[in-house]
Amino acid sequence: MSPAYADNLGRGRDVSERVMPGLEAALAARYDAWLPGFSEWQIGTVYGGVYGRDGADLKTRQIATVAALAVLGDAVRPQMKIHVKAALDLGISPREICEIVMQMALYGGFPAAINALNATLEVFEAEGLEP
Repeated sequence: MSPAYADNLGRGRDVSERVMPGLEAALAARYDAWLPGFSEWQIGTVYGGVYGRDGADLKTRQIATVAALAVLGDAVRPQMKIHVKAALDLGISPREICEIVMQMALYGGFPAAINALNATLEVFEAEGLEP
C-alpha cells in the first residue's frame, strides 16, 4: 500500500465515521467477499480523498452531495436517503435540506426533485421529525 493511499484510508476512516458511522463495516459485509478491498477503496477514495480534503467543511460537502443526488432522481433513492440522514446528523436542518431539494428542480427537473423530496420525507418520518 502506497503512503498516499494509506494516508487517504486513515483519513477516510476518520471522516466516514463522523459522517456515517459503521459505513466501512457495512460495505465490507456486503461487498468484500465478492470484490475484495472494495470497502477500503471506497472509504479511502470518497472519504479520505475527497470528503477529507481541506477547502470545504463536511456540512458543505454533505449539502453538495444531497443536491447532486436530488438531481439524479429516483435511480439513487437509497443513496439519497443515506445522505439525507447524514446531513441531519451533521446538523443540517430539515428545512435546509428541503430547500436544497427544491432548488435542484431547476437543474434536474421537477420529477427528479419530487422523487428526492419523497425520499427525504421518508427519512424525516423515520426520524420522527415533523414540519
